Amino acid sequence: MYLHPPDPELASRLADVVVGWGGQFEIAPAGDWKKVVRGFDGAVVHLTMYGEGLAKVLPRLARERRILLVVGGAKVPPDLYRLATYNVAVGHQPHSEVAAVAVTLERLKGLPGSRRFPGARRWIVPRARGKKVVERKGSR
Repeated sequence: MYLHPPDPELASRLADVVVGWGGQFEIAPAGDWKKVVRGFDGAVVHLTMYGEGLAKVLPRLARERRILLVVGGAKVPPDLYRLATYNVAVGHQPHSEVAAVAVTLERLKGLPGSRRFPGARRWIVPRARGKKVVERKGSR
């Protein structure tokens, strides 16, 4: 994940999540987001409320070799709309950026299913009611 503006505290918190829950996830600071977008060798997909509907764009996205998903905050610079290969509406109402990424990945890749990531120190046991988190022995 490229993080702009760079935020070492947020990057550290995200890295702690990866340590605890496992998986492959890296955070890289992006001082110049335009350079990252322009230099990406693949389709740049800006997730927004204002673009083409996700369902309409999915067949084209499925054919792309590499995809960079981009989400912005409250005030997205107009340049991003021009630089993106696709401006994709994940709903046409305000939404969470994390939810937009989750919905897009699920629609592109399917549901991941119940699994633990390699190296996870903890994982969730699916249950109809209540919460059950299992900690690997010696992980605390």
